Amino acid sequence: MRDLFVTLVIFGSLPLILYRPYIGVIMWSWVGYMNPHRLSWGFAADFPFAMIIAVATMVAILFSNESKRIPWTRETAILLLFIVWMAITTVFAVHPELAQEQLTKVVKIQLMTFITLMLMVNKFRIDMLVWTIVLSLGFFGAKGGLFTILSGGGYHVLGPPGTFIGGNNELGLAMLVTIPLIRYLQLQTHKVWVRHGLMLLMLLTIVAVLGTQSRGALVGLGAMGLMLILKSRKKLVFMLVLAMAVPVALSLMPESWHARMDSIKNYEADESVQGRFRAWNFAWETALDRPLTGDGFQAFAGQTDAHSIYFEVLGEHGFVGLAIFLLLGTLVWRSGTWIIRRSRNNEDCKWMMDLAAMLQVSMVGYAVAGAALGLAYFDLVYHFVAIMILVKVMLISYLARQEGGAEAREGTIGGFQRPAPKNVRGVRALQPLAKRN
Repeated sequence: MRDLFVTLVIFGSLPLILYRPYIGVIMWSWVGYMNPHRLSWGFAADFPFAMIIAVATMVAILFSNESKRIPWTRETAILLLFIVWMAITTVFAVHPELAQEQLTKVVKIQLMTFITLMLMVNKFRIDMLVWTIVLSLGFFGAKGGLFTILSGGGYHVLGPPGTFIGGNNELGLAMLVTIPLIRYLQLQTHKVWVRHGLMLLMLLTIVAVLGTQSRGALVGLGAMGLMLILKSRKKLVFMLVLAMAVPVALSLMPESWHARMDSIKNYEADESVQGRFRAWNFAWETALDRPLTGDGFQAFAGQTDAHSIYFEVLGEHGFVGLAIFLLLGTLVWRSGTWIIRRSRNNEDCKWMMDLAAMLQVSMVGYAVAGAALGLAYFDLVYHFVAIMILVKVMLISYLARQEGGAEAREGTIGGFQRPAPKNVRGVRALQPLAKRN
């Protein structure tokens, strides 16, 4: 029954995608993050739904009358440079066949990232994408949190097998970085029942993160919680809610959970931690031996995992690849800071401030939890990059219209905007706002 339902929903969405290409981004994100087909047991489990949606989206783009410009900011350029560099390291990879296979997967993800940049050009579409991410990963948060509570902390929260988030650590990170997006949606809604529902989802997701028994996710949750308080509006109320909820959530967990978390202190005797140290040392030695390109994708084929986004990129793409990866994160963070500063006192742009701030909180969670988890190519992270770029471009467009007066406001549809204000850097071409949703 699940197979039939998922198949009908996805194939039923194809005419809508052909009519409105941005719906393809929404459907692709739903399939990619919730993996509904992997929750079935029949023919749908291995059916290439994501590929079908991607092809339909690209066909729709070809025949669409909408503008098809990609906003070329400094972040977009660095992201493209990172893709090019990964292709170069694949040429010199130690395991060429495995590397080529992984490159194909990564390029498919990045292709949809650029399609997102091309299509999600206004607040309505961005909010739809955020809602899709929240509901897709929030499904595991609600289910995992509820089962963890009902089992007295004995339920081990895991993701769908054979996916990016199949393991407990991976799902823990994915749910972790989704929490700030739930907070963003809560700040935007005026409906009391929606606000309360999102708060409940946030609390259940926190419990579910604990239920994964991922030590990296726990550390990331602590770092992200502090940043969430600092970056969120209505800090006092939100801080009081977390101050009451977190101790209750911790009290639900059994002694075995506390013993596992306490093992962080005794890392010398923990074989899992020692395995991470060995993988990191392997990545470091690999980079010293091949500092420019590393060993290419699948450099850790002889290891269990890279166990770190940083050492994963270092071992597979060398010091150059790691520098590009870190530069991309730095530029995205700085753009978020600029968005917050320029939109803080403008009621029309308040949502941009909230979204940029919450994306920064998610970045902190990813940076901290990812230090012990190899998810450097997780598509959700690059969707965060795309959303930050889009919000930045929209704010620059808004500021240009405000400075340009009525004449500029009339010319914002269907063409490039007037030059950005002098204190705005890093944008060469501005994406126009779409006339329709």
